Amino acid sequence: MDERIKQLAKNLVNNSVKVQKGDHVLINAVGNDTLDLARMLIKEIYAIGAYPHIDIKDNSISREMYLGCSAEQLQMMHDYELDKMRRMNVFIGMRSTDNMYEYADVPDDKVDLTNRMMDDILRQRVDHTRWVVLRYPNGAMAQSAKMSKEAFTDYYFNVCNLDYGKMGKAMEPLKALMEKTDRVHIKGMGTDLTFSIKDIPVIPCAGECNIPDGEIYTAPVKDSINGTLSYNTPNQYLGYVHEKIVLTFKDGKIIEAASTDSKKINSIFDTDEGARYVGEFAIGVNPYITSPMMDTLFDEKITGSFHFTPGAAYEEAFNGNKSAIHWDLVCMQTPEYGGGEIYFDDVLIRKDGRFVLPELFCLNPENLID
Repeated sequence: MDERIKQLAKNLVNNSVKVQKGDHVLINAVGNDTLDLARMLIKEIYAIGAYPHIDIKDNSISREMYLGCSAEQLQMMHDYELDKMRRMNVFIGMRSTDNMYEYADVPDDKVDLTNRMMDDILRQRVDHTRWVVLRYPNGAMAQSAKMSKEAFTDYYFNVCNLDYGKMGKAMEPLKALMEKTDRVHIKGMGTDLTFSIKDIPVIPCAGECNIPDGEIYTAPVKDSINGTLSYNTPNQYLGYVHEKIVLTFKDGKIIEAASTDSKKINSIFDTDEGARYVGEFAIGVNPYITSPMMDTLFDEKITGSFHFTPGAAYEEAFNGNKSAIHWDLVCMQTPEYGGGEIYFDDVLIRKDGRFVLPELFCLNPENLID
């Protein structure tokens, strides 16, 4: 077996979720390509004296279930999955999907019902387990990244097995600065956005909950957002690719939303009241991830990017917003994507994707790559 898979399994078990003797660990494996890693995870978990549990799923099977499901059936599925999650100490979720459009023909009412029913399972996992989620490389991901499978696999392990300890140390000055910041102003092509992050906790992410990782996040004060944000990366959501997303905010609420399918995007933001408010603001710093590939776990970590997330806030950086959705939408600010600026309390901290304050130089790509 590829030694890189063994190393990734060790990193996930020992560093990301820190499995302890006696823990019950749920491994959620979506797609057949994840099975080699699942086997290695099981070995690592047993070696510690913990108890692995496994769910193996396939999106084409899930699609058939969603096409015919009823509210009564979903309620039973929900109760079963929630009870199982409540019994777990640790969650490791990995996906390797052959077709990102597999759910494209699932009717919107079925998608909405599923989102509503499954929300508290997500909350149980996020708030009450030690968890990590990741993608796993396959031909479809390589195609999305416009790379050969061999080249993408090499790229994937470089990204996922980098020195996250070094990255975590480099994040400390930015964390300290964000904790002192009140007003944020973001400018760019089609973007002029202001909001406050005052007194909201700031969370650095360096290999604990996501692999790949490389972001530092907080949340905007719920009613403080005003202006317009034009996202410049495509985003796949439940089988449909949204592009040219433009959101207009007034006192925290999305009052206008447009994209390549404005009707569909507005139906997402009408899921519940919290869907039109924002639960996360994060800055991406992973030096190996430089362009979008329509995979959120990668795209939200792109160096020179930020993401501004309609929907639920995380408990660790809670701004009061609750929703069944948490939709990480990414905006690039490197010169190739039109550039842009981020100001904290009227001080420029990043321009065209590069940090300009001396204490933040350590987060620029050349200083994070060994």
